[in-house]
Amino acid sequence: MSETNENISLLNKHNKIWNEKLLLRKIYRDFYILIKQNLVLNNTGKIVELGSGIGKIKEIIPECICTDQHDSSYIDGMENAYNLSYQDNSISNLILFDVFHHLKYPGDALKEFNRVLMESGRLLIFEPHLSLLGLLVYGFFHPEPLRLNNKIEWNSASQSLTFDQQYYAAQGNASRIFCWEKCIRIKKNWNALKIIKIPAISYVASGGYTGTQLYPSRFFALMQIIDRLCACLPRVFATRMLIVLEKK
Repeated sequence: MSETNENISLLNKHNKIWNEKLLLRKIYRDFYILIKQNLVLNNTGKIVELGSGIGKIKEIIPECICTDQHDSSYIDGMENAYNLSYQDNSISNLILFDVFHHLKYPGDALKEFNRVLMESGRLLIFEPHLSLLGLLVYGFFHPEPLRLNNKIEWNSASQSLTFDQQYYAAQGNASRIFCWEKCIRIKKNWNALKIIKIPAISYVASGGYTGTQLYPSRFFALMQIIDRLCACLPRVFATRMLIVLEKK
């Protein structure tokens, strides 16, 4: 099977799961609403998502332009995170949902994101968060590596980067850069507006797209209460986070 056909097959599988799994739709709806609440309002700038997959963010942010590295019927266009097709200062909000940890060279990507964003435009990054629970969940129950002992390659020596040159995943990178290093590397070009840490135990126990659902959909309201209680101790319970950066 070719890489393109394999990608389409995976997207179709995810879309089928989305349509069949009410709990997943409820959880992602809350995630997308949180992202929408943190957009900067600008009628002239575009809202663009990179790595959109099956493009379900449009259900909450219909004006969002959904893109991915591979073409499919679920997206509006193809984009390379290191070499975006957009003009300078043309985007008001750039959204990355579970994409940042696949960027092997985050410094190069952030430089390109800064180029296309308008002044005071926002970069919204939704990622795993490595609290104590997050370390357990992503370290032992998720197939992608944390790479906590690996040096982050901030920039590449290559002048022509493509997003999919080689598969890369490091689920710990966002926590390392934005929480543990406190955004030191990005302060020159970005204002770190907020980092919202989310327990998302309701998501973890849902099984996501690939795992086993551990509670019925009718208990989602109860799980939301548990999430709100656990939010008091983000260092222990936060498994997700929304990072909101503003272009200086």
